[in-house]
Amino acid sequence: MSKLPNIGTSIFTVMSKMATEYDAVNLSQGFPNFPVDKRLTTIVAQLASENVHQYLPMAGYPPLLTKIAQLTYRSYKRTIRTDTEILVTAGATQGIFTTIQALIKSNDEVIILDPSYDCYEAPVLLCNAKPVRVPLNDNYTPNWEKIENACSSKTKMIIINNPHNPTGKIWIHSDFEALENILQKYPEMIVLSDEVYEYITFEKKHISAHTRENILNRCIIISSFGKSFHVTGWKIGYLIAPEHLMKEIKKVHQFLVFSVNSICQVAISNYLDLVSVEEISQLYIEKRNYFCALLKESRFKLLPCEGTYFQVASYASISNENDVDFCKRLITEHGVAAIPISTFYENNKDNHLIRFCFAKDNATLEKAAKKLCAI
Repeated sequence: MSKLPNIGTSIFTVMSKMATEYDAVNLSQGFPNFPVDKRLTTIVAQLASENVHQYLPMAGYPPLLTKIAQLTYRSYKRTIRTDTEILVTAGATQGIFTTIQALIKSNDEVIILDPSYDCYEAPVLLCNAKPVRVPLNDNYTPNWEKIENACSSKTKMIIINNPHNPTGKIWIHSDFEALENILQKYPEMIVLSDEVYEYITFEKKHISAHTRENILNRCIIISSFGKSFHVTGWKIGYLIAPEHLMKEIKKVHQFLVFSVNSICQVAISNYLDLVSVEEISQLYIEKRNYFCALLKESRFKLLPCEGTYFQVASYASISNENDVDFCKRLITEHGVAAIPISTFYENNKDNHLIRFCFAKDNATLEKAAKKLCAI
């Protein structure tokens, strides 16, 4: 009998498979197709012949833990302890899964804000806990009245995603103030803050949970080197949490993966001496602006993108069909793959919106845009 009877093949897998079958331009899955920074690949090439291929300490490569602490201080002015508050993970998804498995018990409730990424719900269900899906407002800001109404004595965790996938929305100060007010009323509730796109923001500066003193003792923050440094296939991220929560998370981590890819950890540790995170935002703001300019004459209406490397677009002026069918036809008839936004909702809410990934080289964006503008 299935432990996840209502969870099937991911929409990302479905659309990428169709894109391959129909030789479509794949703007569906969220991974870059342009070359990795040569400084990083040079480091990897040098390390390949060095003694960096055996198990590292369970929590992570000690010099990398130090670099993460330094990066967190530079970015957010937060001081963290390398020995008790940082854990290197096999990607952000593993960090999220491990955290939920460690801290959520049977019959607990976990608030998930829709539209939401699909890796949040499954680990909650595997804990025999209850995911409570609360929709965001139509402009993708949090609806704090609905969120508070969804809270109860059973609520153990709220999962937040900022910058937000799939919409690119960024929280403002009043959102955190509202969250802090709720946490005061529910002292047992903790926050899981998914911030994997923290360094991919544009006109608005990302406000991290790292900067909110009132919640740090109750907050686990997830980050991703894969997203930040365009090496998604490395599956390497990290999480930061207070010691009393980290102790429990490490108990699960040691039996799930024990330790993370050694050469990748050493490579990123060395790379952090060379790279500036400010370079990341500049790269992607150029990608976003270029992609938007290419689609200016199309019939798609582009929604604001404040962060991430995703662009949400309305096709309402093109078709009345549901977004899943539209995305499938977009592949089969027009040769471009995108993701339907309804699949991020518990109730499959369909606003005729789809998500494009613009983390692609210019030639790919131009090829896709030519096809999209012809619709």
